[in-house]
Amino acid sequence: MARTTRAPAVKLVGANGQISLGKQYAGRQVLVEEREPGCWIVRTATVIPDNERWLHEPKAADALEAAMAWSAGHAPDDADVDVTLNRLGHAER
Repeated sequence: MARTTRAPAVKLVGANGQISLGKQYAGRQVLVEEREPGCWIVRTATVIPDNERWLHEPKAADALEAAMAWSAGHAPDDADVDVTLNRLGHAER
């Protein structure tokens, strides 16, 4: 991971308690750690919701990778769509 060091920048905390980190971080999630009063560490982060965490476990990740590889070699086909819908319990009424 590349590491760049920049000179400290003076930022003004607004009346609502906010500071701006710059447009390059707009919309990003960050972790804010207060190491001691007045000393914060701010790091960008990717947060995985609890109900999606299973997708990142090795077994699920391997199964998803295999499914993606299979789909890359098999063109979409609607020939057996009725059979598939019946099997999944979504038959037409």
